[in-house]
Amino acid sequence: MSRDHSKAALFALSVAAFAIGTTEFVIMGLLPEVAADLRVSIPSAGLLVSGYALGVAAGAPLLAALTARMERRNALLALLGLFILGNALCAVAPNYTVLMVARVVAAFCHGSFFGIGAVVASHVVPRGQAARAIALMFAGLTLANVLGVPFGTFLGQWAGWRSTFAAVTGLGVLAAIGVWRLVPALPELHAPDMRKEMAVLRQPQVLLALAMTVLGFGGVFTVFTYIAPILQTQSHVSVGATGWVLVLFGVGTTLGNLFGGRLADWRLMPSLVTILAVLSLVMLAFTWTMHNRVMAIVTVFVWGVAAFATVPPLQMRVVQQAVDGPHLASTLNIAAFNLGNAIGAFIGGVVIDAGLGLPVLGIAGAVVTVLGLLATLWSMAIERRPPAAASCPASA
Repeated sequence: MSRDHSKAALFALSVAAFAIGTTEFVIMGLLPEVAADLRVSIPSAGLLVSGYALGVAAGAPLLAALTARMERRNALLALLGLFILGNALCAVAPNYTVLMVARVVAAFCHGSFFGIGAVVASHVVPRGQAARAIALMFAGLTLANVLGVPFGTFLGQWAGWRSTFAAVTGLGVLAAIGVWRLVPALPELHAPDMRKEMAVLRQPQVLLALAMTVLGFGGVFTVFTYIAPILQTQSHVSVGATGWVLVLFGVGTTLGNLFGGRLADWRLMPSLVTILAVLSLVMLAFTWTMHNRVMAIVTVFVWGVAAFATVPPLQMRVVQQAVDGPHLASTLNIAAFNLGNAIGAFIGGVVIDAGLGLPVLGIAGAVVTVLGLLATLWSMAIERRPPAAASCPASA
């Protein structure tokens, strides 16, 4: 495949990732509008975020099984069709229940799309550029935080929250056309054997790779879930300026994602160890820098870089280890990211409920990520261990 065709395919996948990322996170900026229009409380509207996350976790293995025998491009198109349907239902939902169901429907495509998309991205580029290709696809997801969410929030506040989901539906249609025209058919990836796919989950290294994702990235959401009150009460950033600080975090995530892809293509595991160590130190430092407005803003940017620099190597590690079942393992790793988000947010809530104070969240997040670092070091130690047969003396 030529270099220009590879770039075009990756661009189409990135546009789809941008649309999916926007619909996942934009609801957070529109909760007051949704709650007022549907006459529910803010906490009830907040459950639309949880419903999406559960849809991702439940849909990942289910859709992986249902699309297993489809050619990979056709599978991506089917998943985008589900995404378009879910968001179209969001735009016309007459009540809260229908909106919740529509959010879950849209979420079902999330895990499988990124799982299959990561495998496709790694196959449309020359050897040695797989992690970089995955990073370029995930760049769409990080750009959603920088552009999609702020502009989607603005559109929803100006023209009604339904207009945002209508716009995302249109974006999904454009993404589907792009995938159809620009992503090549890959017959060699057709019809994976689901028995082999499931069998890889018995491999310790695959399970360790999933644990590395849950813990390594989970520490980020231990703190990030509560970033708004941290900035406003500890860093004394105004409510209006908080959004701009989050945009800066989004810029950091975009740069970190691309940087992490290059590092992973260079030396995967040593790079991952370094990134996780830096991420832990940044969150630990945030315990103190959050008390100074300038230092807090700088730390948030660096934190965004370090946090999303983990994404390409964590995804590449699963694909690398699950040789006989890359599609399911890659998809489950997307679910693992979401599980890490949920666990991190829960741990952060426990810290706050215990009365330990918002600054302690930085320490808690660092501890969770260090557990991911330890899982990574354990995985490397297993790789370096000589086979048992090699250690047995030859019989006379």
